[in-house]
Amino acid sequence: MTEAATFPLRQRATPFDVTLSAAQPATDYELTRAASEGDMSAFEELYARHSRRVYSLCLRMTANTAEAEDLSQEVFIQLYRKVGSFRGESQFTTWLHRLTVNQVLMHFRRKGVRVEQTTEDGETPAQVVKGTENPGSMPVVDRIALDKAVSQLPPGYRAVFVLHDVEGHEHEEVAKLLGCSVGTSKSQLHKARMKLRMLLRQQNEPQ
Repeated sequence: MTEAATFPLRQRATPFDVTLSAAQPATDYELTRAASEGDMSAFEELYARHSRRVYSLCLRMTANTAEAEDLSQEVFIQLYRKVGSFRGESQFTTWLHRLTVNQVLMHFRRKGVRVEQTTEDGETPAQVVKGTENPGSMPVVDRIALDKAVSQLPPGYRAVFVLHDVEGHEHEEVAKLLGCSVGTSKSQLHKARMKLRMLLRQQNEPQ
C-alpha cells in the first residue's frame, strides 16, 4: 500500500469547505464534489459516514475479519481515486455499494474462487430457509446463528446469498455482478439455502 493511501483516516476538527448551516449537514453528493477538489476533511466525513457499512458488507461476503478490514481500506482507496467520477445519477450509497461488491469479487478472483456454473435447464426452485426471509428483522439470537452459518458457506455460495437475501439484489443484478447466468445465480442460491438449513440444524442439535 502506498504512503498516500493511509487508512483508517483521522478525524479532523477543521470544517470542510462545503458551506452549509450547522442545521443542514452537507449531502453525500456535496461531500464528493468537495473531496474531488482535494478537500480531505470532506473525504474524511464520507469515510466516517460509510466505513461501518462497507466493513459490514466485506465481512459478510468474506467471513474473515482481517480480509474485511483490508478490503474496506481498499474500497476507500478506490473511492479516493474515483470520487470525482460520481455524478449523482444514483444514490451515493448505491454507487459505493457497487464499488465495494466489485472490490470483494476482485479479491475472490485473485484467490481463485469460482462461481459454480450450471445450465439454464439446471435451475432449481427457490427455497427460503424458514425464518431467514428477511435477515434484518430476525431476532438477535437467530441472526447470530444465521451469521455463523453464513460464514461457513463456500465463498461462491456465500456471495450469492449475501447479495440476494441480505442485500436485496434481484438475480439479474447478482448474475451481472458475478459474471454468471441468471440460472447459475438461482442454482447457487438454492444450494446456499440448503447448506444453511443443514448448518442451522446442526447448531440446534444438542451437544
